[in-house]
Amino acid sequence: MKTSIKRGFGFGLTSGVITTLGMMVGLNASTGSKLAVVGGIIAIAIADAFSDAAGIHVAEEYENQHSTREIWEATLSTFVSKFLIALTFVVPVLLFELYLAIAVSITWGLALIIIFSYHMARQQGAKPHHVVLEHVGIVVLVVIITHYVGKWVRAVCY
Repeated sequence: MKTSIKRGFGFGLTSGVITTLGMMVGLNASTGSKLAVVGGIIAIAIADAFSDAAGIHVAEEYENQHSTREIWEATLSTFVSKFLIALTFVVPVLLFELYLAIAVSITWGLALIIIFSYHMARQQGAKPHHVVLEHVGIVVLVVIITHYVGKWVRAVCY
């Protein structure tokens, strides 16, 4: 796989998991509404996928080291991976009660991060457990923070 596509895929997958889980956990803690969580996932899948793709596009252009083709490969792979990864989180919300859907989604997101981080570390000759723990730690931190911020919003607004 080309480096430009790997870059976009890795960025999109990681951002898709972290952003979507953070939004889901925060909305659940603040509203407890399945409708709000599904709406948020779809909004993230669209708006944040475009935003991240544009961000990668500009960053790649700014480096002034990549061909136009490489820039667009990174842009499109970021968009597609972010969009599709984010949408996968709709499935548990539609299938389960919200509390269980959040737990399933966190498990799914962590599994994606673990598998991707392990694979990436092996390719780079790094120690997989260090890379996996670092990335899982970031996801867990985001989930905890957004949960408590959601609870705070609920307390302030209701």
